[in-house]
Amino acid sequence: MMVAEKMVELGTKKSTIRTIFEFGQKRAQEVGRENIFDFSLGNPNIPAPPFIKQAILDILEECEPMEIHGYTVAPGDPGVRTALSKSINNRFNINISEKNLFLTAGAAAAITVTFKALCEEGDEFVAFAPFFPEYRCFVESVGGKLTVVPARIEDFQIDFDAFSRCLSPRTKAVIVNSPNNPSGVVYSLETIQKLTDLLREREKEFGHPIFLISDEPYREIAYDGVEVPYLTKYYRNTIVCYSYSKSFSLPGERIGYILVPNEVADFERVYGAIAGAARVLTHVNAPSLFQRVIARCADMKPDLSAYEKNGKLLYQGLTEAGFTCVRPQGAFYLFPRALEQDDYAFCERARKYDLLLVPGTDFGCPGHFRAAYCVKTEMIERSLPLFRKLAEEYRCQ
Repeated sequence: MMVAEKMVELGTKKSTIRTIFEFGQKRAQEVGRENIFDFSLGNPNIPAPPFIKQAILDILEECEPMEIHGYTVAPGDPGVRTALSKSINNRFNINISEKNLFLTAGAAAAITVTFKALCEEGDEFVAFAPFFPEYRCFVESVGGKLTVVPARIEDFQIDFDAFSRCLSPRTKAVIVNSPNNPSGVVYSLETIQKLTDLLREREKEFGHPIFLISDEPYREIAYDGVEVPYLTKYYRNTIVCYSYSKSFSLPGERIGYILVPNEVADFERVYGAIAGAARVLTHVNAPSLFQRVIARCADMKPDLSAYEKNGKLLYQGLTEAGFTCVRPQGAFYLFPRALEQDDYAFCERARKYDLLLVPGTDFGCPGHFRAAYCVKTEMIERSLPLFRKLAEEYRCQ
C-alpha cells in the first residue's frame, strides 16, 4: 500500500457539483456557452462591489509592501480583528473583542479547523438534511462521524422528533447552515429556540457541552425582511464560521473567520484547540491583503438584490411549470422536487435540454434537485421554456 486509499478516493472522485460544472464547460465548446443553462455551481455572479476595489487600491498605495504581503500572526492581524469585532458588535448587539476571532481562508477552512479542534475519535457531528455535502468529508477527515437528521420536506425546518433520536452521549456538535445551501430556507426564531432548548436539555443529560456550529456564508443574503437569528445570543456554546465569499463576491480570495464567544465552555482551551488545529492543518495565516480589505469594508453593504430578483423569477417559473418547491428565503439556491423519485435520472434527462442541475441525493435529500440562481437573469429567462418542455415530457409519458 503506497498511499492512503481514502485520499485517493477523495482526489479522484470529484464532487457531483464539480463534475456537472466541468461537463458544462466541455458542452459549451460544442453548442456555445450561451446555449448552456448551468445551475450547478454556487459561484457568485455579482461582481465584487466597487468599495472592495477601492480598498485594495488604497491599501496598495498607503502601506509598505511587507505590511501587505508579509506574514501576520496566525489568528490574524490584531488591528484587523479589532475592526471586525467592533463591526460584529454593532451589527448584532453582542460583546466580543479581537481575542474571540480567528481569521481563516474562507468558511471551508473555518469549519474544518473547528471540526478538528473539537473532535476526538468517534465523536458524532449532527447535520440537518438537506446539507452541504462536504460536511461529511470534513467530519470524517478528523476522525468523526456525521449523523444526518432526515429532512422535513414540507418546509425544510427541523424535524425535532428525528433530531432528538439522533442525539447521543457521543454527540460533540450540531451544524446549522441558515440561510441554507441547498434549500434557501432560513431557520425561524421558533426553530432556533426549540433547537437550543433541546441542546441545553441534552447537555445536562449527557454531562458535557454540545457545541452549535453556525455555518454562515449566506448570512447577508436574506429576502423580504426575513430575520436570520444570530445564534450566539440564544446558545452559549455556539461557534460561528463565516466567509466573505458570498456577501462580497470574493470566493477565490479565501477570507473568513471563526468566532468563539467568551461564553463558550472552557473558552481558553477551545480557542487554543482552534489555534492548534489550524497549525496541524498547515494554516499559517489568512491572506494578508484581504485581511486588511475586509477590515476596511466590514461595515459596507453590497447590493445583493439581483439574487432576490433571480430567486423570485426562477421560483415562479418552475412552480408555474408544475414543479413543487419551498419558496427560498435567502442564499441563492432553489431546491424543488424532481419529477421522478430518481433524482439522478431526472438530472440526466434535464441535460437533453442543456439544463445542468444537481441531484438532491448528494445533499441528503433524495427526490429533489438543486438549481443555483447566482447566474445572469437573462439566462434564467431563457431557461424557463426548457423547464416547461421538461415538465411536459414527464406529463406525457
